[in-house]
Amino acid sequence: MSKKIEIRDICFDYIGKNKAFGALENINLEVDEGEFICILGSSGCGKSTLLSILNGLNKPKSGEILIDGKKVVGSGADRAVVFQNYSLFPFLTVKENVMFGAKKSLKRKNFTKEERIKRVNGYIEAVGLLDAIDKYPFELSGGMQQRVAIARALALEADILLLDEPFSAIDPKLRLELQELVSQLSKIHKKTVVFVTHDIDEAILLADRVIVMEPKHIKQAINIDLPYPRIREELVGQAHYEEIHRKLISSFYENIEQNIYEEVKLWE
Repeated sequence: MSKKIEIRDICFDYIGKNKAFGALENINLEVDEGEFICILGSSGCGKSTLLSILNGLNKPKSGEILIDGKKVVGSGADRAVVFQNYSLFPFLTVKENVMFGAKKSLKRKNFTKEERIKRVNGYIEAVGLLDAIDKYPFELSGGMQQRVAIARALALEADILLLDEPFSAIDPKLRLELQELVSQLSKIHKKTVVFVTHDIDEAILLADRVIVMEPKHIKQAINIDLPYPRIREELVGQAHYEEIHRKLISSFYENIEQNIYEEVKLWE
């Protein structure tokens, strides 16, 4: 399997009160084409910072990121992002929000206007929102708004999906539904996915591989060799699932005190 993403010796500093704070140090990671990885870590460990560099929103102090062998120098059409806060245009309907994101990318692929509308409607149907296609964001629940954000990201038809804790503000039942949706759609559309989370169960349910971060560094990579689809109620109690769960808990919490210390230090 070919390497889709190569992260090489990435370092990044935030500038505080007249001094720099090292957020990432010597990060190295490779992601295969079509792989779904979760970056797992507590607040302040640098996981969202790494995602922002991967998206081209922040420039590293040193190191480089390659996508398909080419250096990332900014945002690009090969990456689509789903944020925690939905980021929908309040004055556009569901269809218009999804179409806004897709218009340029689908034009580049020489789709006609009718073909673009058909594909956008297909993505809206995939997230279960055809009945709400003409509604505005204020008419939708939080879970429905995040479904729109997912449809918009898919409609960009980018090879890579970047998701930054997209379900952290959603109630548990809807969260499970959206996790299953993202897992299914990423495989149907053959996406390479980098998903940031602080939820161990979420990482196990979604990922082919979990990258555990501690402050500034990648601590450990753990393969999740469980069959799909993954239903938590069916997995709990199985010996292999429990073994993976214990391993992730141990890795995640081992340096939690150091993580809190580093986060406080940033604001001193």
